[in-house]
Order: sequence, then structure tokens, then C-alpha cells
Amino acid sequence: MATQILMPALSPTMTEGTLARWLKKEGDTVSSGDLLAEIETDKATMELEAVDDGILGKIIVQEGSEGIAVNTPIAVVLEEGEDSSAADDVSAAPAPQESAPQAAQPPTQQSSGGARTFASPLALRMAADAGIDIAAISGSGPNGRVVKRDVQAAIAGGGGGAAAAPAAAPAAAQPPAVVEQAKPPAPAPAAASGQKFDEVPHSNMRKVIAQRLSESKQTVPHFYLTVDCEIDKLLALRSDLNGRSPEGDGAYKLSVNDFVVRAVALSMRKVPMVNVSWTDAAMRVYKSIDVSVAVAIDGGLITPIVRNADHKGLAEISVEMKDLAARARDGKLAPEEYQGGGFSISNLGMFGVKDFSAIINPPQSCILAVGAGEQRPMVKDGALSVATVMSCTLSVDHRAVDGALGAQFLQAFKGMIEDPLTMML
Repeated sequence: MATQILMPALSPTMTEGTLARWLKKEGDTVSSGDLLAEIETDKATMELEAVDDGILGKIIVQEGSEGIAVNTPIAVVLEEGEDSSAADDVSAAPAPQESAPQAAQPPTQQSSGGARTFASPLALRMAADAGIDIAAISGSGPNGRVVKRDVQAAIAGGGGGAAAAPAAAPAAAQPPAVVEQAKPPAPAPAAASGQKFDEVPHSNMRKVIAQRLSESKQTVPHFYLTVDCEIDKLLALRSDLNGRSPEGDGAYKLSVNDFVVRAVALSMRKVPMVNVSWTDAAMRVYKSIDVSVAVAIDGGLITPIVRNADHKGLAEISVEMKDLAARARDGKLAPEEYQGGGFSISNLGMFGVKDFSAIINPPQSCILAVGAGEQRPMVKDGALSVATVMSCTLSVDHRAVDGALGAQFLQAFKGMIEDPLTMML
């Protein structure tokens, strides 16, 4: 009998997704394990596998469709020898609800000369406003999708051809000619104050970020602890180790953040009760030390995880983080690579931010906000000197971790950062 393929829930926070691309077409034979489609979730682009053998009898949701709710039918698989009419009994997927009329939303795919171009709604609107042919822009998003930054680059460089005029309708469909005065373009929407604005629809990722962080700030009792760490010895060791990096295979380039990940992992081993989650019934104490590291990506952020970080050296952490960050920006992380973790790190030092407080990423109990290393005056043994200092602020869930415990963790962390040779043992 005909089997429906439903929009899957590919992450715990996923409520809807985008059907980016079909990898099979109607009439194709499929076997269990075959890749059917690429689905864009709130975190990444993932592949949908076939569960049963059969024939892809009907595609209900076309590629490029956005806002498809989880468990919505997207296709029908027929058994071998089953009549294709069996697929017609499956109701079409309901259209996603929109806050504005559908006609006001640009499509996510556009044909140009017979070739299909994939682009985000914002990119399509920006290209149309600038008079640029979207098909002339190379996409840097998942699967070559044209995104905001691609259009901005095309506008800045004067690239992209003029937007192609829409094809004329067949003669039989042409209405009688009517002489009519051209209407002025509709004015841009304006707020109550009269200020004009553009509305950019929320992505799935932005919706999830807003929901989870709002819940965290409203329901988790945060408190904050800050330490200043002198990092001159760390910078010297980093320079020395990078100078010893081999060429080719095994090459590495250590960053300050790699030392931070290592120091956090070893400090968690020393103070294991920060590696916990609060539940109403019990404290959940994690047996492995898995460190989540915030990575900024197009439209939001994601926290890939260095698993068993306390058992990995600096070079291994560095290579792994570069790979995770690159695949995070390309939307290619598997769920197990960003779901879970017992502790998070958010580093804005590369942007020159001196210090900040981060919001806890539930169900974790701690997140460390790392600022920029900068030269500051210091008093040592009664004499004024200059040192490179990095401020780090620990945000803590007071239900799970008390002030003294958080302070013990920061004391261990500060000791390793200021004497980095202890991380080499």
C-alpha cells in the first residue's frame, strides 16, 4: 500500500523545516537507506533517508518550500507493482500559515533560462529591489543557495546582470488592451511614529534562538562571576607551539580559544559538580566532559561540541574546532555534533569586546563569556607594571551551582590560563 513520507523532526527543537532539494524524482525506484531529500532545519541542512523500498509515486511538497510543519506529508512511496493512482488518495500538504498574504512573500526558487536558482526570500527581495538577476549571483549558502551576503556582495561590486523581464503570457491568455495611467509604487510600511522599515521574516533558527534564550532568562536564576586572567605566558607558549607545527598532515595553528577549551575541560574535571543539569526530580551529573563552543553563522549561532575534551590535547582540540566551525557555517553538522554538551563557551574577544555576560544554554548550568586580551596596568609587589589581561565571566544556574562552587571552578580555570604549562601535563 502507499506509504506517506512525513516532514521529520531532525532535532529536538525543530517544529518546521524547509525542503531544500529533492534527490529523487517521481517514478524513481528507492531502497531503504537511499537519500531522498535535503531538509533545512533550525540548525543545519540534513539528508532524509528512505525507510522502505518502493517507487517515489508522488511529490507533495516541492523543493524550496519553507515553513513545512513536522509530520506534514511531503511525498508518497508506492510498493512495487502498485498503481500510481494509489498516490492520489493522499491529501496534499496544508499550506504553512503566513502572517502576511502569500503573494507578498517572494519565492525561494526562481527559473532563469530553464535553470532553477535557489535563494532565501530576503535575498530574492534584495536582488529584485536592486534590479539584479538572482540567477547571475553565485550562492555561498547550503547547496549553493543564494543568501543575503551574496546579494550584498553583488550590489557592492556592481555585479549581477539586470533582472530579466518576465516572459510574456501566451496570446490566448492576453486580456484586451486597456489604456491605463501607471500607478505609483506602493509606499513602504511605516510604524506608528511614521518611521519606514522593511520586514525580514524570521528564519527557523532565529525563532528557536528567541524561544530558548527567552525561556532561559525568564526561568533560570542566573548569577555572574568574573575573573581577570593574565595571558602573557599563554601567548608566549602559543607562539612557541605554533612555531613547532609540522607541515602538511598534522599541522595546526593554536588560538587563544583552544587554550580556553582545554582549560575549561580540565577545570571541569577538577570541579565536576559544574558539569550538571537541574531537573525538578534530581541533579543530573554528566560522566563525560563535553564542551560546547558558540560559533556565529549566517542568521544566528550554533554550539558544536568537543566531546571528551579533557582527554584531548591542544593540537587535537584546535584541528577539531576548525573542522566543526567550518561545517557549522556550511550547515553540515550532524545532530549529535551540536546537541548535548555539559558546559558552553562564548568568546567575543576577536571583536575587541572587553567583557560581557552570556545567557545560559539549557539544560546546561554554566556558560563562560571570554573577552579580549588587552594590556592593562597591574600592581605587582607594590610596583606598577603592564600585563595582557583577559576578563572571563561565568554565568551560573543558581539552582544547580552555588557561588562557592562557581568560584572554585574559576580559580582552577584562572590558574591554568595564567600557568599554561599545567595544561600540558
